[in-house]
Amino acid sequence: MLTLKLITEETERVIRGLEKKHFVGARESVQDVLNTDKQRREAQTALDKNLSEAKKLAAEIGALMKQGKKEEAEAVKAQVAVLKEAARTLEQQKEEAEKKLVELLCQIPNIPYDQVPEGNGAEDNQVVKSNLRECKEGDTVGNWDTVVDNGEAKLPHWELAKKYNLIDFDLGVKISGAGFPVYRGWGARLQRALINFLLDEARKAGYEEIMPPTVVNAASGYGTGQLPDKEGQMYHCNLDDLYLIPTAEVPVTNIYRDVIIEEKDLPIKNCAYTQCFRREAGSYGKEVRGLNRLHEFSKIEIVRIDTPEHSDESHKEMLAHVEGLLQKLELPYRILRLCGGDMSFTSAICYDFEVYSEAQKRWLEVSSVSNFDTYQANRLKCRYRRAADKKTEIAHTLNGSALALPRIVAALLENNQTAEGIRIPAALVPYMGTDLIN
Repeated sequence: MLTLKLITEETERVIRGLEKKHFVGARESVQDVLNTDKQRREAQTALDKNLSEAKKLAAEIGALMKQGKKEEAEAVKAQVAVLKEAARTLEQQKEEAEKKLVELLCQIPNIPYDQVPEGNGAEDNQVVKSNLRECKEGDTVGNWDTVVDNGEAKLPHWELAKKYNLIDFDLGVKISGAGFPVYRGWGARLQRALINFLLDEARKAGYEEIMPPTVVNAASGYGTGQLPDKEGQMYHCNLDDLYLIPTAEVPVTNIYRDVIIEEKDLPIKNCAYTQCFRREAGSYGKEVRGLNRLHEFSKIEIVRIDTPEHSDESHKEMLAHVEGLLQKLELPYRILRLCGGDMSFTSAICYDFEVYSEAQKRWLEVSSVSNFDTYQANRLKCRYRRAADKKTEIAHTLNGSALALPRIVAALLENNQTAEGIRIPAALVPYMGTDLIN
């Protein structure tokens, strides 16, 4: 969440940032925070004054009793009793204001960086790079027309999966329901090959592999911002009050909840492969057919904890890492800088990577790489100790998909289909043990 210090000292900048994200009632929400903080501070000041006066009077009681002034001592006791009763009321007011303040802060999204473009939604996202064609200033999704047509009919991945017995969507429906495919044979092997390839690439880039739980408690969901904002998208285990993770970002980032990290140990670089679970309620139509949108899927996540001074460099390194993966997988891709209106609740800046599906004639998102600034770390109480003066500061957190597998598999199948079978990119051949699925 945003720090109270930022909201108090840079109120107008915060409001402008929230308006760029199209957050409804930005000024009113900020003013509610300021008013509630004022109530909290006033209650605290009154409480401190009350307790100081009560302490002073209590000290007088003993002296009066020694002097034999019992009636005066009893009168002072009565005053102290009144002050203590008032203190209880003030303490309650302060606690209520503190609770309300946290609730209000949790309802306010992160503010975007200055380089985040204005825009209402996905059509206004900027296309900053692609390996299909040159990008120029002002390119947006809405005016960036790229349709690859080599004159050959291309089958969509759900038909290829059936043709080569790679993925059984109907069996997944039988076992669990829609959105839970069953990978089999070469399909399962392709999935495992991608997991191992992506983890190996992350290790080469200096990321420590983590194998976290795939269920988390509410405190973990709160720490990274999934709760209370996105509980409707998460599977909840009611009996134990645990949540199935929507991404490894949640358990991995929460490793550093309530932790003070030495500056010399930053940046921390972690990666993790996990199954991920998202309810994705109300999703229908061809755009979510097959692997395009699932309730359970595999993903490799990269996470960084860094200093404010170096987090921008970390973000650039993460973007380069993801781009390198797509290049090695020989996929057509483009990189989008998300506009204010299409950003997530918690991110300060975000880039999406999309791969092109020749069969579907559309772009498929396969990664989002975000810098959250101090927003998550403030909720997590993740701090670092500066080497120079030993003061503690709030860290920056960053994460990204490297990569989410379903749409990568879809693009690999659709873009590499030949008359002989599905061609395997050279980078995956050592993991697959073949260069062709037929």
